[in-house]
Order: sequence, then C-alpha cells, then structure tokens
Amino acid sequence: MPTFTQHALGTFCWPECATTDALASKKFYSDLMGWTWKENPMGPGMTYYIAMVKDQGVGAMYVLDDHMKKLGVPQHWGSYVSVANVDETIVKAKSLGGELLMGPHDVGDLGRSAVLRDPIGATFSVWQAKTHHGIDLIGEPGSLGWTQLNASDPDKAKAFYTGLFGWKAEDMPNPGGGSYTTWVKSDGGAGGMMPMPPGTGAPSHWLVYWTVDDARAAHAKAEALGAKTFVAPTDIPGMVTFTVLQDPQGVMFALMTPMKR
Repeated sequence: MPTFTQHALGTFCWPECATTDALASKKFYSDLMGWTWKENPMGPGMTYYIAMVKDQGVGAMYVLDDHMKKLGVPQHWGSYVSVANVDETIVKAKSLGGELLMGPHDVGDLGRSAVLRDPIGATFSVWQAKTHHGIDLIGEPGSLGWTQLNASDPDKAKAFYTGLFGWKAEDMPNPGGGSYTTWVKSDGGAGGMMPMPPGTGAPSHWLVYWTVDDARAAHAKAEALGAKTFVAPTDIPGMVTFTVLQDPQGVMFALMTPMKR
C-alpha cells in the first residue's frame, strides 16, 4: 500500500468533514468505509477526529461550533490544496476575484491554512505544510480518489484556478453531453470539473470522491445505512464507476471504483 510523506503543490491534500453530530457521522463512515478514528483534543469540549485506514491518515472530521453555525457554515466535506505560501496565495486569489473567508492562521507547528471562495461561489482551503503534509494515502480503498468542481461557470473557474495554482485545464467530451475538464498539475491529474445543469439550484461546490473496492456494493451499503442517492451507480466506460450520495447528516460525497484496463 503506497504512502505519501509530501504532496506536490496544487494537490488536494486533506479532505475534512464539518458535521453537527460527530458520533453519528463517525459511525456512518466507519460502517461504510471501514475507518477507525484518532482523536485529537482541540480545547474545552472540542475534538478533531482523524480518519484512519490501517494506521494511515485519510481525512478528518470536526463538529461545527455555534460561531460557525451563526456564520452559516453548512455541514460539508471540505478540500485543502497544498501551496508553498498561504499568504501569497491569498493575495493572488483576491487579485483573480476570489474572497478570503477565514484565516490565515497557523495550526501549531503542523502548517498554515486559510479558507477561500472562488469567483463562482465554491469554497476551498489552502494548506502550507510544516510538520503535517496531509493525507498518507490517495487512490487506495478507503482513501481520497478524486475531487471535482461542480461549476456554474466553468470558463470563469478555469481562469481562476489556472491562474491561482498553475493547473492546466484539459477538456474532453463528457459521455452525458458537453465536456469534462481535468485539472492537471506538475505530476499528473489534480482533479476535475463539470458544468452544473441549468436550474440546479445548488451553488458551485467541490465534491469529494472516496475510492472503494466496489462502487455498486458500497452504494447499496450506504443506502442501507441511511444515505440518500443523488446519482445512482454510473459507469464511464473504460474509466470509473461512481455514485453521488448524501450522508444521513446531510453531507454530500461520492464513491468511485476505477475500472481495470
């Protein structure tokens, strides 16, 4: 099982779930993904939960506090992108039409972070690693497989993210119509983007895909555990089987199984 001790700049390096019910969320993902949890106290009544696969960190979870709820922070899976310098990234994001929502702040000696919003309304975070590089596994069962921007304005998003992270945007025909964009960084694919159908009603957002051995079986298990289906298991021939769901606490996520070639 390959592990990572550092991530190339522009990599989605840390998925993080914000929930209102840690016990329920932990149980759901433990039952579905087989995760165990490492608990890190963050102060009085606060705990940061690290999701583990065979002693390897694959993401995290925390409980939204009253202040965050008042600010309107929803339950969600958030995504951190690895950068060389958080403060410089903030300045650049603002020059490209982005907005700083939170930070920057240091997380002890682990790293420095900030939360940003892009010009089409999607929220993401940036991470400048110090002693903590991010997730240890990528693409293995139980770990992050892909991160996708569901975009209300793909052209505006392309200008922002290529300018901010230096990603290249490569388009290919989408089997469902239109085109699908792959974000490409120095060492390969960074993630993807697809246009949101007109009248969707949801804001632009980044969607986290988790790798599983069998997307159809995992989808059935997720439904049995109380998840709601938004996209039934779907094959993209020669590439992947995926499904999009909402967990019992209302958080959107996706599951994927790469097809053998």
